[in-house]
Amino acid sequence: MITLNVNIDHIATLRNSRGGSEPEPIIAAGIAELAGATGIVAHLREDRRHMKDRDIRLLREIIQTKFDLEMAATDEIIQIALEIKPDLVTIVPEKRQELTTEGGLDVRANNDSLSTLCKKMHDAGIEVSLFVDPDEMQIEEAKIVGADMVELHTGVYANARGEAQIKQELKEIIAGVEFAHNIRLKVAAGHGLNYVNTQAISRIPNIQELSIGHSIISRAAFVGLDNAVKEMLHIMHNCK
Repeated sequence: MITLNVNIDHIATLRNSRGGSEPEPIIAAGIAELAGATGIVAHLREDRRHMKDRDIRLLREIIQTKFDLEMAATDEIIQIALEIKPDLVTIVPEKRQELTTEGGLDVRANNDSLSTLCKKMHDAGIEVSLFVDPDEMQIEEAKIVGADMVELHTGVYANARGEAQIKQELKEIIAGVEFAHNIRLKVAAGHGLNYVNTQAISRIPNIQELSIGHSIISRAAFVGLDNAVKEMLHIMHNCK
């Protein structure tokens, strides 16, 4: 059964907007887990716009399911990951000026550094996922450098307008999932998924996990985080 990892970055965004201590991301992680999430995602960005270092360390202590640390492959963040040992690191491209991650990694252009990173993480007992576009070349390179999983970027699909474009983007994701599965990579998907467009992604065979944050946190403002997680799980598990 496809599982849900809830990204709680924007709980931290709300907290940081007033410079105070609430809402507390650590509490959000516990609520999401109790509601049925099988993983918690947090992105420790270089500029610390969402999560702070203390958040990541406390999350490692309290998460009872799976802790997925999203991160760029920078020396500082790599060292933090090796110290706290999340269950999984998801390596994403990162630009200071972007509002959110805009696309997948160019694994081929960074294969030497990513290969070294994968070995370091594996030596520490940490699995590695690479955030890539649903492109066979990039997926194959992810396998070559030693990744355990790819998270396929669904942002272009999420932003598609019109039935023809949506079907085309969905077709490309399906092909990417099949290719990754055939070369024995685990497959996740995420970015821009919400209560309208997630069902079609959930129907794709061999996607094991979805990573969803912004839409769940947004929905939680109206119905509470517990209900927001449960509603997303209902969509994911009733998609036939």
